[in-house]
Parts: sequence; C-alpha cells; structure tokens
Amino acid sequence: MRRRTTGLALALALGLALGAASAAAESRADATWGYDLADDLMSPYCPGRALSECPSPQAEELREWILAQERAGQSREAVESELFRVFGDTLRQTPRAEGVGLVAYAIPAVVFAAGGGLLFWFLRRQRRRAGAGSAAAAPPLAPVDPELERQIEEEMRRSESAGRA
Repeated sequence: MRRRTTGLALALALGLALGAASAAAESRADATWGYDLADDLMSPYCPGRALSECPSPQAEELREWILAQERAGQSREAVESELFRVFGDTLRQTPRAEGVGLVAYAIPAVVFAAGGGLLFWFLRRQRRRAGAGSAAAAPPLAPVDPELERQIEEEMRRSESAGRA
C-alpha cells in the first residue's frame, strides 16, 4: 500500500512540475514577442536587412520602442499595425499575396509549369525519335534457306516425340 501511495505522490509531483514548466515557457514566449517582431520586420533604415540586424541608431531606437510597447502591455498585432501605418509595406519581408504582390507568387508557378511542359515535350520527342530510329536501324531479315528450315522442323518433331515417350 505504501509503494502505491509513494508512486502516486511521485506521479502527482512530476505532473505539477511539468505543468509549471510549460506555463513558465508559455509566459516567456508571450513576453518576448518584441524580439521576434524585430526579427520578422525589415529595417526602414538599412535596406535589405532585418530590423534586428540593422546597426543604425534609428533602428536601435525603433527596437527599443517596440520593447517599450511590449512592456506597456500592447499586443503584437497593435504594434505591428502601427509600424505598418508609419513605415508602409517596406517593413514586409515578403510581398502580400494580393494585387501586384501576387505576381511574385504567380511567376515561379508559371515558370515551373512551363518548364514541366517543355520537359514533357522534349522527352516525348526523344522517345519518338528513338522508336523511329531503332526500327529503321534494324537490318532486314535475310531469307531462310529452305533446307535449313526443313532440318529445324524435323529436329523439333524428334524432340517432341522423344518428350512424349
């Protein structure tokens, strides 16, 4: 009975510890969205670089402003929408999948489909060419000597009758 109680107590303690650890990790993940946002946005001050990687003083101020908004309790979505309102779509790492930005997604798909069609056409052409070439390259069959044909048939009859006996 005592073993059962000890095992139950250990299982309960382990469950509580795991629950507390996951809650702490979850609260840490919620509390660090400011750094994630800086990683996800392009810098308006250093073209071609993420905001988190830009060494300019203005980028540092913007990162500090994002972290201050996080500490003040603002949501990531609210801060993100404010940044897009001020700086526009230059902060996006990828274009929107709408309007003119849709072209950036459509062009690779069209090129991929055209390449597949071209490959299909080429392989089909090669197959036809190989099929026509092998038939034309085969030598014509020479006429069989009637005496040789008679000997082959005679030999086949003998082997058949030997097989039956």
